[in-house]
Amino acid sequence: MWKSLRQFWMWLWVSPWSLVGLSIGLISCCTGGGGKRVDHTLEFHGGLACWLLKRTPVGAIAITVGHVILARDQYSLDFTRDHERVHVRQYERWGPFFVPLYFLLSGIILLRGGNAYLDNPFEAEAFALSDPRKRTLG
Repeated sequence: MWKSLRQFWMWLWVSPWSLVGLSIGLISCCTGGGGKRVDHTLEFHGGLACWLLKRTPVGAIAITVGHVILARDQYSLDFTRDHERVHVRQYERWGPFFVPLYFLLSGIILLRGGNAYLDNPFEAEAFALSDPRKRTLG
């Protein structure tokens, strides 16, 4: 019971961003992509998600938005799943504050001359906790 209650709280805490991710994911399905549930996350690929990801500053192949993982294609989902799951846990920790904090840290890092993506502590944690053989901009 406590596990279910905790999971419900996590879904609620992260829901503002998950709804954004779900919206993009559903439009992705309507524009030629696909999606499925994997454990407690929803994963979408192709369609709008692919189009958007190709236009990110780092050329991302996958991104996490709440409890939703968006990727260019199924291979990208499979390849980045461990990394993106770390971001899901970060969303569960920070809730609606995750995205503003992520961009704030990236901005500070950029102003100090660092790499706004690779030097971001959220990315550093995701790379450290995911499979070291899969180092990618995801």
